[in-house]
This record gives sequence, structure tokens and C-alpha cells, in this order.
Amino acid sequence: MRRRFGQSLRLGIAPDGLALLRVGGWPSSNAIVLAVQPVEQGAPDALEHGLRALLAGAANDNGLRRWPVSVVLADELVRLWQVAPPQGASRPGDLQAAAALRYQALFGAMPAQWRISADWSARSPFLAAAAPDALLALLETLAREHGFYLIEVAPQFVAAMNATRRRRRTGAWFGLVHGGVLSLAAYDGPHLAAVRTAVIPEGADREWLEAHVAREALRVGLQRPERLQLSGPAPRNWASSIGRLKFACTLLEDEDPAPGWPLHALLARTGSGA
Repeated sequence: MRRRFGQSLRLGIAPDGLALLRVGGWPSSNAIVLAVQPVEQGAPDALEHGLRALLAGAANDNGLRRWPVSVVLADELVRLWQVAPPQGASRPGDLQAAAALRYQALFGAMPAQWRISADWSARSPFLAAAAPDALLALLETLAREHGFYLIEVAPQFVAAMNATRRRRRTGAWFGLVHGGVLSLAAYDGPHLAAVRTAVIPEGADREWLEAHVAREALRVGLQRPERLQLSGPAPRNWASSIGRLKFACTLLEDEDPAPGWPLHALLARTGSGA
């Protein structure tokens, strides 16, 4: 398969499945599902076997060698947390130590087998993410073996935040809906205060959303936001309408651009703009 200008691959990885997409291209940008593969969740080395089979098939059958690949990790595979920079921090090592200590406080151990990345900042709280070092090393090895260029690995929530960064308004909270889960980034003015995740009950309406956001604001010690901006397939009745005055809610995707797609393909598409 000949690669057109601007095309790349996106690989979605979840504990129970994988998906590989072809995205981009000039003059139009779109996404095509190349492969979806279930994974036997909890089976020894199941994720490794699935990744080896998927990437070997893509390299051999679809002629995709030497294509750039971006990886989106399901949030169940990673750990996300907020870090307050230490007072007087002046070196990258100060911020890395603060992230590791905060990780230990939240998860009960030092991140010896996890690789941390973050929006490092010495001036304001920042979001940190940790992914299993073994999974990242496996991806690097498979990329070398099959001739892919591994250009990015990001948790789904981070990929969605980065893709919508320019559209977010000052003072608004950001949320991602995926697989029946709502993840929220709560902001105190321009600064990230917390990341909160909750299962969306069946039939959750705007009243549930308003109550949920109010509870989360209390838990993190903030005022309820003036606006919530949501990415992903959020219920349409969550959007702002006449009479909804507690806070505005904007759905960043006006309609589902990929109706009927498997959940893991939607995971891989997160942040692609396609």
C-alpha cells in the first residue's frame, strides 16, 4: 500500500482488544479501520501475543512498513495524577522527584516499573501519566522488528485533551466520554486541579450530569465550573439548552463521525482529528 502525504497509522490498545487505523492524507482527512483484534483479558501475555500478531499482519499483508504510528492507550492501562511543583523548583529533576513522590502517595509504591511523562511545569500544577515500562518497551521492540516509526504513545484522556486544547475556554472543565465512563479535568482558573473518573449510569440525563459535576467540585474544593466541554460520544441531551443555567455544556463533536465503529477503533481514533 503506497503511503500518501500526511497519512499515518493509529494503534489503540485496551486490556481486552486492539485496533489499527489508517488516518489522514491529502486533500481529505479520514480514518479507515484496518484491523480489530480481541484480547483475552487477564490471560498471561495475551496483550503481547495480540500486538505481535496485529503488527506482523499489518507489516506483511498491508504493505505498511515504514509508516509512522501513534499509539493511544486505554486509560485502564495507565495512571494519571496531578502534581503540584515544589516551591523553588528550578531543575527538571525537582519536578520528576515531585511526580514520583506524588505517585507513591497515591498508589502506594514508587514507580519502579512505570515510565512517567508529564506537562512539566515549575510554575503551576501539571498532569502526569505513567505507563507500564514493559508495554512501552514491547512497543519499541515491535516497531523496530516490523519497520514502523513509533512517533507517540499517549493515554486516551491526554490524547483527547491535546486535540481539543485550542478549543477550550478559560475556566471551563474538560471531559471525555468513552466506553460508558466520564473522565473530568477540573481546573482552578487556568490551573489543573484534579482528574476524576466515574462510570456513567444507564440513562444518565442532564440532571445526573449537573449533580455529578457539583459533587466533584465539592470533592476537590472548587466552585462549580461555568462551562463543561466534552469530547467523545456524550449523550446529546447533556448539551446546553434554554433553561439550563447551572453551567453551560458544550459537546466538542457535534455528531458521531464514525457511527457503528467498534469501541477499540474509537479509542485509536482519539485525538487524530479524523
